Amino acid sequence: MDPKDYKDIVYKIIGAAMKVHGELGWGQLEPVYNEALHLELLDRGVDSERESALPCYYKHHQMEKTYRMDIVVGDVVVELKSVRELVPAHRAQLFNHLRLTKKPIGLLINFGQQSLQGERYAYIVETNECFLIDKEMNLLYPEYADDEVEIIHE
Repeated sequence: MDPKDYKDIVYKIIGAAMKVHGELGWGQLEPVYNEALHLELLDRGVDSERESALPCYYKHHQMEKTYRMDIVVGDVVVELKSVRELVPAHRAQLFNHLRLTKKPIGLLINFGQQSLQGERYAYIVETNECFLIDKEMNLLYPEYADDEVEIIHE
């Protein structure tokens, strides 16, 4: 899996999130942004699922347990927040989603600030690790995973 294969779809998702943030402003409840982002993606011709149950995996076994993701676009998990500040627990939630579903890319998007915030992560199945990736979809080292959040919209 090369994260760069997902650059176009990630760009479309972030563009849609920027539009939603511009239309609704900041500080609404998370479910409002969830539905609005889903609708914006549909308006842009991007198929997405929201609040759908996805299968979970342990090693190579599919489990009976399913997980509900905020929004899923193909193999990209989008975890939405509307909080004052993203904290490690928010990242851990996204990482758990990626590990359990084996999806290769995750976006953590925060609508709770005046400027839209977002982080991009890649999940590497072989090592069971999540890595921060930059806007060019290059893997960064794990020690940078808790670096300052990128402002993606002013």
